[in-house]
Amino acid sequence: MKSTRLTTLIFAGMVLGILVGYVCSITWPDPQTAKEIAGYIALISDIFLRLIKMIIAPLVFSTLVVGIAHMGDTASVGRVGGKALLWFLGASFCSLALGLVLVNLLGPGHNLNLPLPDTGAGTGIKTASLSLKDFVTHLVPKSAVEAMANNEILQIVVFSIFFGVALAALGEKGKALAHGVEQLAEVMLKVTGYVMNFAPLAVFAAVAATITTQGIGVLVTYGTFLVEFYLSLSVLWLMLLAAGALLVGVGGLKRLIDLIKEPFVLAFSTASSEAAYPKTLANLEKFGVPNRITSFVLPMGYSFNLDGSMMYCTFAVLFIAQAYDIPLTWGQQLTMLFLLMVTSKGMAGVPRASLVVISATLAQFNIPEAGLLLIIGIDQFLDMGRSATNVLGNSIATVAVAKWEGQLSETDQSLDREIAAAPAPSAAE
Repeated sequence: MKSTRLTTLIFAGMVLGILVGYVCSITWPDPQTAKEIAGYIALISDIFLRLIKMIIAPLVFSTLVVGIAHMGDTASVGRVGGKALLWFLGASFCSLALGLVLVNLLGPGHNLNLPLPDTGAGTGIKTASLSLKDFVTHLVPKSAVEAMANNEILQIVVFSIFFGVALAALGEKGKALAHGVEQLAEVMLKVTGYVMNFAPLAVFAAVAATITTQGIGVLVTYGTFLVEFYLSLSVLWLMLLAAGALLVGVGGLKRLIDLIKEPFVLAFSTASSEAAYPKTLANLEKFGVPNRITSFVLPMGYSFNLDGSMMYCTFAVLFIAQAYDIPLTWGQQLTMLFLLMVTSKGMAGVPRASLVVISATLAQFNIPEAGLLLIIGIDQFLDMGRSATNVLGNSIATVAVAKWEGQLSETDQSLDREIAAAPAPSAAE
């Protein structure tokens, strides 16, 4: 109910932002005056962006360490974890690459031609810093504290990986600390929820400020962006379903879809993968995946296998670059892909967490971080699709690992085949 209420408020904020922005645009048609007024309106969105930056370091650190610590250190856990990570990496690459290709083909931001915002002048990084040498050097933080203080998300990820692996290697000795980090992760998820409560105000301000300066015609571009993103998501859904059909057959896939339909819709309506987690876990066990597989692989997937969110990252970053007419070579785009392969692993399955990663990626490629406001107004509707995609991707991944381990129960599937082969009952029966 709370999530539904928030969704309603966000929608109301967007509609109110459209109305206020339209009134401001026709009342103060002078571009300079409109820009000044929009600046005051956008103050709310600026505060929201600062709140997002506030949670970057602890959110990424805690969720990633917990995901790694859950792997354990026994031979069987290592084997299952290795297979899961192999699937996650393959799915991550496919999701990011698909988003990269489709946003280049569709070009949703090419017709905007927006002027660079003033805030972008002092936040860029020199082109030389994108060289392979500097990129690799930049991976390793000189200080974990410095990396967190500067919100260097990539360096935080590297430190978190080392920390998580070492914590898992301690076994019993590290359980207390692992429990503490897990509690920290829960606190940060709660804080993230608090921050996202300000989303309706931020959406109102972002939409109102944009329409005040750009006019009502900007909604055409928003509509195009929404349609083209969901078109791209549908291609990803087809790829995931095809992988599922190869694993369990068409009949098994139909039964899996029927079981995960409820958590899929729940994630879509609440724009949160986390909200669908308990039901997904229970229904995958009904499908025949053992509890020891689901309880291990599914939590890992929430840190390492957010297919919809990863696809959105490449799609959104390049959309913003297109909107500001900032060309990125294929070499830079491939660098972005591999950068997101790492940074996306710190995302949590909570509403709009991908904005954190997108914000960090924009700065890495000299794209104004203020461009995030171009998509925040409709991010709720984008998040609904990518959250549901995350549920589908993690369900397929869990089934895949169980199949590779030879632990996927065929009982229910065999029963389905017998029922399908049996003659239909007559009317008398």
